[in-house]
This record gives sequence, C-alpha cells and structure tokens, in this order.
Amino acid sequence: MGIKDKYHIKLATDGPRCLELVVSKPAPDLILLDIEMPGMDGYEVCRQLKEAPATQNILLIFVTVNDQEEDEEKGLQLGAVDYITKPIRPSIVVARVNTHITLKLQHDKLTAMAMYDQLTGLYNRQ
Repeated sequence: MGIKDKYHIKLATDGPRCLELVVSKPAPDLILLDIEMPGMDGYEVCRQLKEAPATQNILLIFVTVNDQEEDEEKGLQLGAVDYITKPIRPSIVVARVNTHITLKLQHDKLTAMAMYDQLTGLYNRQ
C-alpha cells in the first residue's frame, strides 16, 4: 500500500498557497514543507501556522536541501516535529510520516479521554 493510498494528499508549490490549503476544511494533520519556496519561505509559513490557534497543532516536517545544523535547529525551534534533508529516501520519509501520524492519533485520543467521560460522553468535571 503506497502513501497515496493511505493518506489524502494536497500539493502547494509556494508559501501563500500552502496557507490557503491549510485553512480549507478539513485541516491537514501533517505538512511536509520545503524551506526554499517562492513567495514566502518555509520558516515564515511555519511561523504563521504556529502563531494561529486554529493551525498551531498541525504537525510540520521540513524537507529541504538546507543541511546546516543552524537550519535544522531553527526549523525545530519554530515548531517543526522533524527535519529531513534532501536527497530524500522515500521509505524513510514514509516511516517518519507514519510515526508522527500515529503519535498524533494517540495524542488526540488521550486528549479526548481526558476531556470527556467515557461512560456518558459528557465533559469531565476537571
């Protein structure tokens, strides 16, 4: 089963288009983002996504040719969950995407369990 069979994929070729796609419904669970893009670089896209309450929890993985330690550090400090340098190995990208999606699903389930009573489905007192 390929990644296209497992996930719904949208493609943007520049920063502003990426931001447009993100606000569409449903919002993505994960974004693979290059740093070098026309219109707006990936760092600025990440910064805007992490500042907005509606998009701050979207997982973001940088996939880029920028392989300097400072670049990776900056990407992770801005809120990315991972940083992959090109040339990519497709099987590694798929493995990392699968791992981060699994962690997100587990986090979402734990959050729901903490917020709602399992028996009644009503909000918990706490």
